[in-house]
Amino acid sequence: MRYNSTRNKNLSVSAAEAIVRGISPDGGLYIPEEFPKLMDLKDLMNMSYRELASYVLGLYFEELGLGKLKESAGAAYDGKFPTEVTPLKTIGDMTFIELYHGRTLAFKDMALSVLPHLLKASLEKLGNENRILILVATSGDTGKAALEGFNEVDGIDVMVYYPKDGVSEVQRLQMVTHAGSNTHVIAIDGNFDDAQSGVKDIFTDEDFKNKIMELGFNFSSANSINIGRLIPQIVYYINAYLRLVEKGIINNDSKINVAVPTGNFGNVLAAYYAKQMGLPINKLIVASNDNKVLTDFFETGEYDKERELLLTSSPSMDILISSNLERLLYHITDGDYKKVSEAMKKLNQNKKYLWDEFGEGEFFAAFASEEDVSNSIREVYDGDYTIDPHTAVAYFAARRYIETTGDKTHMLVASTASPFKFPAKVLSSIGEDVPDLEFDSLRLLSEKMKVEIPDSLKELPYLEIKHKDVYKPDEMRQSILEIIQEKKYVKD
Repeated sequence: MRYNSTRNKNLSVSAAEAIVRGISPDGGLYIPEEFPKLMDLKDLMNMSYRELASYVLGLYFEELGLGKLKESAGAAYDGKFPTEVTPLKTIGDMTFIELYHGRTLAFKDMALSVLPHLLKASLEKLGNENRILILVATSGDTGKAALEGFNEVDGIDVMVYYPKDGVSEVQRLQMVTHAGSNTHVIAIDGNFDDAQSGVKDIFTDEDFKNKIMELGFNFSSANSINIGRLIPQIVYYINAYLRLVEKGIINNDSKINVAVPTGNFGNVLAAYYAKQMGLPINKLIVASNDNKVLTDFFETGEYDKERELLLTSSPSMDILISSNLERLLYHITDGDYKKVSEAMKKLNQNKKYLWDEFGEGEFFAAFASEEDVSNSIREVYDGDYTIDPHTAVAYFAARRYIETTGDKTHMLVASTASPFKFPAKVLSSIGEDVPDLEFDSLRLLSEKMKVEIPDSLKELPYLEIKHKDVYKPDEMRQSILEIIQEKKYVKD
């Protein structure tokens, strides 16, 4: 399998190169030259999550070696998650797929547990002897998941950039207390789009990349712009479908709808990939919060990032530049990279572009206001289940779709984070007074849910703050050089 740039299909690389580089030199994202097809779903039914992950990774990254891919999946999922890696909770006509049972309590763990192993295998394949410097822009959850995934991995350093005032207190503490010797966390005096644009700009700055290479480093990414991060996300949609059949909730070959809370479009794109591979998905519901740039795009055909970025109770979706949408544009135009490249140029220069193709009605987009989020959390809670604000956005959008269309196809809702990561919003939504201290809120939420606070959160108040640096967006290159020099990694 070869991988092409969304902005120039003639820039073709191997799977190993795509994973290591993260982003194409022209600023485009790597996409597979074709979608491999799934074997008969009945033949996948008895696979464990690890076995299913090995199978899917093998369809896309076979050149890394099937043995190596099995090792990678085993290292990622065996013992790192509960026996049921992604539990399902069915309530009426919807099933929630819980994607937050990894170390950081967010869906990012699902892919970032395996990405380090894919990256190491790719480096071995390419014979690359430089250290790898992973640059990560995070709106809350990717950062901690990357820190955990790459913690103390030989030959790899991780630098995580997060918006100083744009993440929850739990998310912030998860990152700034991380103690790995090869991990670095930096607050950006700006928003997530500033951090993400800064990382992309660095990846396409050939002079700076050459300077870093002379110092003994190669850049790579752990964001969903990296194809090695995106492909593992396909697995949990396939697994969820198989478990729905196993539980008798749907029949084999019955279609499902999938609702996904999204900002950067990666998680919903993974479901789109699963559909292209043959998973029986009917409609993909693209759920946004008050930063409804995607809803507006699917409704009007205009992508317009020239608006105020709002800080909401679902911070991982507080994004105005949905990077992975570029991949979708490439696919639905059958690889019209010139059209994609022109649109991205207009977005960069004019902050907007117009589009006229939407994948033949495969998508339904809706957004949830803060009031909608609160109402959704309360509605589900009254049904004896608790969801976080991001999942509430998806639930609301799913309900809006059903009300609009009358479609009775079973709905799979991606539950992307534990309610314990956002206790204040959950408590206020269910009518509880919110304590002044975040960790008093955790204790109260634990009482209301009748669930123990996860161990990884219990320890947060007592951990030392390890990372205190704050940089402006235009100082990100400076931060990289200072870290390299401080760690004395520079080649003699």
